Amino acid sequence: MSGGRGGADSALDAARAWLAQDPDEVTRAELAALIAAAESGDAEASADLSGRFGARLAFGTAGLRGRLGAGSNRMNRVLVSQAAAGFAAYLREKAEQDATPTVVIGYDGRRNSDVFATDSAEIFAGAGLRAVLLPRLLPTPVLAFAVRHLGAAAGVMVTASHNPPDDNGYKVYLGGDEQGSQIVAPADAEIAAHIERVAASVRVGDMPRGEYEIADEAVVQAYVAATATVAPAPAGAAGMTWVYTAMHGVGYETLRSILELAGYPLPVVVEAQIEPDGRFPTVAFPNPEEPGAMDLSFDTARDAGAEFILANDPDADRLAVAIPDESAAGGWRRLTGNEVGLLLGWRAAQRAAEPSGSEAGGSGSGGAVAATGSLACSLVSSPGLQTVAEHYGLDFHTTLTGFKWISRAPGIRYGFEEALGYLVNPETVRDKDGISAAVALLGMIAEAREQGRTLADLLAQFAETFGFFESGQVSLRVDDVSIIGRIMAALRADPPGEIGGVAVDRTDDLLAGVEGFPPSDVLRLWLADGSRVIVRPSGTEPKLKAYLDVRGDSPADAAARLAALDAGARALIAAAQA
Repeated sequence: MSGGRGGADSALDAARAWLAQDPDEVTRAELAALIAAAESGDAEASADLSGRFGARLAFGTAGLRGRLGAGSNRMNRVLVSQAAAGFAAYLREKAEQDATPTVVIGYDGRRNSDVFATDSAEIFAGAGLRAVLLPRLLPTPVLAFAVRHLGAAAGVMVTASHNPPDDNGYKVYLGGDEQGSQIVAPADAEIAAHIERVAASVRVGDMPRGEYEIADEAVVQAYVAATATVAPAPAGAAGMTWVYTAMHGVGYETLRSILELAGYPLPVVVEAQIEPDGRFPTVAFPNPEEPGAMDLSFDTARDAGAEFILANDPDADRLAVAIPDESAAGGWRRLTGNEVGLLLGWRAAQRAAEPSGSEAGGSGSGGAVAATGSLACSLVSSPGLQTVAEHYGLDFHTTLTGFKWISRAPGIRYGFEEALGYLVNPETVRDKDGISAAVALLGMIAEAREQGRTLADLLAQFAETFGFFESGQVSLRVDDVSIIGRIMAALRADPPGEIGGVAVDRTDDLLAGVEGFPPSDVLRLWLADGSRVIVRPSGTEPKLKAYLDVRGDSPADAAARLAALDAGARALIAAAQA
């Protein structure tokens, strides 16, 4: 028998075994039809089964994330049940003798999120854990908050964040000494090993199930109360006209409660996107960074005469911001994650520099000797945050991408990453939080309004104070992820001597080891003019990304440097792909 035929037979056998334990009528019907077609000689169905069962959706530091559907390489009730049982075994192993660990489970508005959450709660309870299910679909930051608030050993959030509509995911947090942060190594590998053992030895129907608790509304109210204190509305908030979109996600109900408590005027909402809808009918990708995703909010803002726009992604752990800009198409421009991140970092630094630090939107002059703590950002985010930290006498930390790393920075007061993620209240939520970030930014805008200034004025003042930083990104989406590996290998084998006409001074290969970072598939190139290019595969999507950072003497100089670096990075990736 040929290897190809053997692989097809193996996938068929795996599919039949999977079908026998699948409790979901939809995926059972889907899989039964594929099996029947493959058995009749349908090559396309056989290839589909090989894709579904030729691998297993890997559990890592990001938990699980993938397409919905039947199979070990898809998100479904069988895979989630195995993950829950494996995670339960890990928690039991780590618990003190006679202890009953608590696990909190949350879910958003994506397809099957509630089903996966309920399955997990029942399996956790059946394994002897105290399982607490949040009372309804809620933002990811509420789950991250609840882990600490309830003193839980762990938390699970069922969400695929801003991924395409057909995806879902399973994000894992640890309490105790981990303070409600997302998991990192070696916990990911240890949990994955337990999941593998469960998958190999226990059918889903044989997993014990138990009764779980529904969390009291007081948990949500506590998050609302804590987040409202991030920036109670100053006098300048009166009469503020702004637009908000939830991007078909779960953010607005919680945000609205916080706005009312903190004293801010409610926004004009993008009606077509304000209610949770896992189909995401008005956007190709429910990610505010994607082209076209904020078009409806721009239309709404023009009609409302709005001063600015705030947008959350579907699980509300990210925040996007847009401002009027006559030079932009349609008159509105979305700020980059670095622009927002630096503004919020400036705010955090001013508040850390007590008692002489000025309020956000103030003069920005002089750091205070009383400044304590640290600012942190991922290595692909703007180096401008380090300049802010040094200005105010704060420590600074660069981490790998992901808030599982940023949240663990020693003494952290604030952290961000350029992909619209901001951690503004680490004593409450040890993860990115698009809702608390929105409140913090509203506070900055309202304070500026008291002085007759706008968000654009704050951006200009930041640049005058700290320097003209510009950032860009080159992204290559692929259908075959092996292409990304080949490009990274080519760049390592023949590192560039120049990019965009500027010499490369030094190349750091984090896979080979760089002090302060665990081994990672990242290349960091430092250029002679102080510019920087970082190349890495995306952690959640089939993309290769190149992150570009420059610092100029003026806005025009920074823009020119960035344009040249962008062209050079695109040429570099194209050559490595050839």
